[in-house]
Parts: sequence; C-alpha cells; structure tokens
Amino acid sequence: MRIEDTDRERSTDAAVEAIFDGLSWLGLDWDGEPVFQFARQARHLEVAHELLATGHAYKCYCSPEELTAMREKARAAGKPMRYDGTWRDRDAADAPSGIDPVIRFKAPLGGKTIVHDQVLGDVTFDNDQLDDLILVRSDGTPTYMLSVVVDDQDMGITHIIRGDDHLTNAARQSQIYAALGWTPPVFAHVPMILGPDGAKLSKRHGALGAEAYRDMGYLPEAMRNYLVRLGWSHGNDEIFSTEQAIEWFNLESIGKSAARFDFAKLENLNAHYIRQADDARLMTPVLELMRKSGEWPVEDETFRTRLGLAMSGLKERAKTLPELIEGAEYLRLSRPLTLSAKAEKALSDDAKGLLGALVLVLKELSDWTAPTIEAAVTQFLEAKELKLGKVAQPLRATLTGGSVSPGIYDVLASLGQAEALARIEDQV
Repeated sequence: MRIEDTDRERSTDAAVEAIFDGLSWLGLDWDGEPVFQFARQARHLEVAHELLATGHAYKCYCSPEELTAMREKARAAGKPMRYDGTWRDRDAADAPSGIDPVIRFKAPLGGKTIVHDQVLGDVTFDNDQLDDLILVRSDGTPTYMLSVVVDDQDMGITHIIRGDDHLTNAARQSQIYAALGWTPPVFAHVPMILGPDGAKLSKRHGALGAEAYRDMGYLPEAMRNYLVRLGWSHGNDEIFSTEQAIEWFNLESIGKSAARFDFAKLENLNAHYIRQADDARLMTPVLELMRKSGEWPVEDETFRTRLGLAMSGLKERAKTLPELIEGAEYLRLSRPLTLSAKAEKALSDDAKGLLGALVLVLKELSDWTAPTIEAAVTQFLEAKELKLGKVAQPLRATLTGGSVSPGIYDVLASLGQAEALARIEDQV
C-alpha cells in the first residue's frame, strides 16, 4: 500500500483516511505498513541529483513570465504547451538572480519510446513529442513523475495496472527508468470506464467514492464481484467469489474497449449477495444505515429482535439495503395502524369476520414461528374450503397498514404473537 501524496493540497488527512476506509470496507487488505510517498522526499531528491550528475537532468531558471510567453506562443500556434528547452544546454553561470530553479529531465530529442503494454500491445511515442518534464519543483519538492519511478523501483513493484489515461506517463517514466539503468515494471493500461450512455463517467453515472456505495446499500462482496468483472471476463461467468477472482484473474482477459458502468447489473449482483448473506451478518450494515437516518428505534431490543426475525423474508425482495429497510417499515409502526386506501379496501366486512375467526386459532399457538403459523392458517382455510388469497391481503392490511410486504407468515412471525394479534384485533 502506497499513498501517493506529493500533491499536498489534495492529500488531506480526510482524503487519505477515505482511502483506508474504502479499501477496508471493500475487504481489500494490504501487506505491511502503508508507505507515504511524501515522507520519502530525501530519497527522491537523491535520485534527482544522480540524474543531474550523469547529465540526464538539468536546472531550469525560466521565470514565470518566460513560461507564460511559451504558453501563449503555443496557444497562438494551436499547439499543446511544451517546454522549449531554453536551459537544456545553457551554463548555470548565466542564471539570473532571484530565480529558484526547477530540475528538469533531459528527455531524448529524437527516436521513439515504446511502451510494451499487456493490454494495448506495443504503443509507440515519438520522442520529439515528449518535452523535458519537471522532476523537482522550484521549492525543492520532487514531483509525482520522479517519485513514482523511484518508489516503484525501491518497493520492487512488478506490475503497474492503471487507467489508459496514464499511457503518456508510462512513456515518460520509461525514459526515466532508462536514464537510471533500471528495468521498468510490466505495464497494463486498462480502458476507462464510461457511463451507461457511453459518455465519460460522472457522479450521476457512478463515479463515486466507496463510502457512497456503502451508503447506497451495496454489499462489499457485490462491489468486488462487479468491479473485477467490469472490463474483464472469465468466459460467461458473472457471479464468482473473491477466491475465484484471485485464481482466475489475468491481464490477457482485460478488454481493449471501454467498459460501461451499469447500475442495473450492479443491483442484480447485489440482490444475489443479499439473498446469500447470513441474516446475522446483514444486521450490522442494516442497523448502521438505519442509525444514520435517525428515524429507526435501533437501540430498542424488541425492535432489533423483530428485525432479526424478519431478515430472512426481507432480504428475498431487496436489491439494496435501503430497499430491505423500506420493506421493514411495518416493524416500527405504532398501534393502531393508519391504513392506506388499498389496505382499507382489502378489509371488507367478510374479510374482517374471517380474520376474527383466524385470530382465535392463532391465539392457541404455543410455537410462534413462520412454519407453525403457516400450518395453522392452511388448516384453517382447508376447513373453510378457502384459498390463501382470502386472508393474505386482509392480514397484510392489518399487520402493515399497506398492501405490499414480505411473506405474510414472515411478517406474523417477526412481529411476535402479542403484537401481531393485537394489530389484527385493532382493525376487526
């Protein structure tokens, strides 16, 4: 784990903590203590001065005004801004006073640089299109482009897998590796992820931090599965464990075209993992989301017991944890329930009479579990030669105040015998 924090303005404590927090939530662990790039400045400067000593770098004394003039000249010519090499071969004795120099890399002027990429194949850059990049700023701090090469070398990095927007960086970094006599790692540049509409990924598409997906109710195992499958394939396999992903993953199966972020696919995967999850394990993230809303009695033991009993039914109908929580709404209602128009309609006089008779049967049950309740209701209906539909919706109306809920036997069991029967009796 390396935190690349050379950009001090962006690398706040909160930003760094968000990285640790997001990876920990995703279940992506790392070896050893994290390395902070900024803390290795002395080593980076040591390498910069080595490049100076070998003639692969030089001090540039261009003033801000000169650099602005270069930029304006390039803009007027319709060309990208490139440093023109003003100080590349000048004597430092000509340096003006009052200018703190930067250290620039002396990039090759002719020929080509080839990046051997495991995804895109060999990518060739003309060296005259790569200018002399800054290695050390005028304030004496190393830049990312130098620091990352030194750290990769010192840490024994074997593979660099990143977005293809870094492809030009790979060419520049390859030149630094060559100047230092080091062998570059294996490069693999992954195509960018687009939104469902083919446009650049934005926040509305899903370009969000890990904490946002946690708050939206996605499980970490679903995110791991979805993300590794985004732009990579293993035959027709869509659902697989992290262990399988580790075993199967290879660079050869990364697609060369941009992947599209699809919330519908992510939700379907998440629904699968919610159904597969242990009920007790789901309680922790569900209660955390409920706690954040401030509307749920999560510290109440009775409520927590009811939620635990309801979990097996709730998770069968939910694609995300907020959907699961929405399904649990009936658990926090206070008696007497206010019924929706649809629920009122389900409670005809005949339905009320039927429920009144059913209550007498349910009061006799000593084992209040979904299977026992189902058996008792089935026997009651058979005796009256009726089908479940005659009592299911009326029951749902009295128990939840609405017309949609988890399975009716799960609702009865999760409320507990006393609360369930009291809710029915309130309405009949």
